[in-house]
Amino acid sequence: MGTWDTGPFDNDTAADFANALDDAKPEKREPLIRGVLTRTVDATGWLTEGEEAVAAAALIAAQCPGGGPINTPYGPGEPMPAFPDDLRTLADNALARIISDEAGPASNWVDPEDWKQWRADLNRLRTLLAPPSLSIPMFDVEQ
Repeated sequence: MGTWDTGPFDNDTAADFANALDDAKPEKREPLIRGVLTRTVDATGWLTEGEEAVAAAALIAAQCPGGGPINTPYGPGEPMPAFPDDLRTLADNALARIISDEAGPASNWVDPEDWKQWRADLNRLRTLLAPPSLSIPMFDVEQ
């Protein structure tokens, strides 16, 4: 496997996933993303699609408040659909599963500093994916 940096598309597997998204019909892109996230959450043992799940989560996070465009030549070139809100939770759950898996994508890092950066990037994605907090006034006080 080729991993050249810590970004969500900075490995051969995620770049191939981006190409598959580009090759898919627009209406098939969301099901591809949902599928890889669901399989990652439900996986037992080795996470075979961990890199793709990180890339999928990054695409969803890009559409969240505070998110931004995916600026890498290895990400999808075609526009992504507007993702439904339930994918935010699914993506967060997939990232939690990936972060907790010692033998999965986390094992790709030889340099501890790269591992720390990768983990920080995943935690940043999880922060973006978190649903906005609802601020409900406790009392309606008129003055």
